[in-house]
Amino acid sequence: MLINQSIIIDIKAIIAQAKDNAVRAVDHQRTLMYWHIGKRIFEEEQDGKDRADYGKYLTEYISSQLVPEFGSGFSKRQVELFRQFYRTFPITNTLYSRLSWSQYKLLIRLDSREQREFYIAETMKNNWTVRQLERQIYSNLYERLLMSNNKESVLAVAKSEKQPSDAKEIIKDPMFLEFLGLKRESSFYERDLESAIIMHLQEFLLELGNGFSFVARQKRIHIEGDEFFADLVFYNRMLQCFVIIEIKTTKLTHQDIGQLQMYVNYYDRIEKLPHENPTIGILLCASKNDAVVRFTLPEGQRQIFASQYKLYLPTEQQLLNELNKELESFEGKEDTDETLLK
Repeated sequence: MLINQSIIIDIKAIIAQAKDNAVRAVDHQRTLMYWHIGKRIFEEEQDGKDRADYGKYLTEYISSQLVPEFGSGFSKRQVELFRQFYRTFPITNTLYSRLSWSQYKLLIRLDSREQREFYIAETMKNNWTVRQLERQIYSNLYERLLMSNNKESVLAVAKSEKQPSDAKEIIKDPMFLEFLGLKRESSFYERDLESAIIMHLQEFLLELGNGFSFVARQKRIHIEGDEFFADLVFYNRMLQCFVIIEIKTTKLTHQDIGQLQMYVNYYDRIEKLPHENPTIGILLCASKNDAVVRFTLPEGQRQIFASQYKLYLPTEQQLLNELNKELESFEGKEDTDETLLK
């Protein structure tokens, strides 16, 4: 007797889903347990707030009583983390069952409520794993987006309260490509970087951000007998437009900008459908002069962007330096504009 084998596939999928749901349920109950422990510690601490160092001795005492029976998961550091967890998320209704305790431990360490709300929204929307959330936090995703946008807009887009009205709201500068495994001391060609991106396409899509899907590599563009090849073509469903990425392993030139502008024009006139938005072009380069980019392109244009790539995740000091450079560049641009108007 012949039996449709799809029934076995379906049953296995049901079993896998049930196991996954069970693991999530157990982890959520553990998270709630830690929250209630933190709440109880906080309440006790508040009762003894007039006693010096009461909080320190309290967590030490609780840990000493729990570790012999329940193990190292209740060390002094962990007990302090439970207290911090409650203080960071004091309303139990704000806890999400889809977030694991390991993800909450990462979120607790963030400095501001806006940061936490952003990463929670992105994790929920994109179903990030603990490792993916950790990578996005350590690559300073939130801060990079804020370099050219306001906090309210970035958070609203992340929480799906609004669609991005400008590509700047989701395009990052710089982009961190540490997952490619390339050494900055080594010399490599553009095709090497392109091949590495294709080999790590899932990680690259994560770095690009929300709504991107891969379309083509070395897309052939035929213009009246002449052939050109666009390095990478993506589509963004949030912006509803094609996104062309050109890779440059050297410093960006105005000729590079002109070449990408031609590709963007081609897609707008030949490939784009009537209901779609204008094509976006991104020059992914080793280094750039923002003034050259600004003066090469028409004032106020919103289709061509230059984004510098980095092969290593930044330190906190490096990020601070980048932010200071952005502020200085913005102030310098204002001075230049005022001079030109005189």
